Amino acid sequence: MSARFGIRAFRAQMPARQVNTNMRFAQRRTYQSAAENPANVEGPPKSKFAQLWNSPVGPKTVHFWAPIMKWGLVLAGAADFARPADQLSLSQNAALTATGLIWTRWCFIIKPRNLFLASVNFLLFCVGATQTTRVLLYNASQKNDSTIDAAKKEAEKDVGAIEKIVEDPKAAVKSVTNPK
Repeated sequence: MSARFGIRAFRAQMPARQVNTNMRFAQRRTYQSAAENPANVEGPPKSKFAQLWNSPVGPKTVHFWAPIMKWGLVLAGAADFARPADQLSLSQNAALTATGLIWTRWCFIIKPRNLFLASVNFLLFCVGATQTTRVLLYNASQKNDSTIDAAKKEAEKDVGAIEKIVEDPKAAVKSVTNPK
């Protein structure tokens, strides 16, 4: 007779009634699929509020509150439309543009598909692209260059700064912590 280890051995020694009750507890899930959601059960029509409340992207989930918070970035970028272009950061607005573009695409890939988040990211892309264009056009007008040349020169400045940091990271940290 060989010794058995693990749950199968334990289950084999118990009566059938006890196996089912103990195993039911072990197989419990901590999530709920869309098919098990009470909002998806056929029955009398529910109000629009009840449908929103029980939705997989409703106010009970992070899929609702993350876009609400991200609207702050969109509104801050839109508030910068009133600022002169020489006071805007090209790298910051380029980052907003890239973030908006990348996450708009991912909002259609991830499950559950969140159109509210996609709309926020698309508007973040629009705001960032508008501000980036304003900065590039301003820089080009100051140097009488084309927009493409201005973008290349700004990128060269960033590359130069990054190269200095890579060459001597301690000096870069010191310059940030102890500015003169």
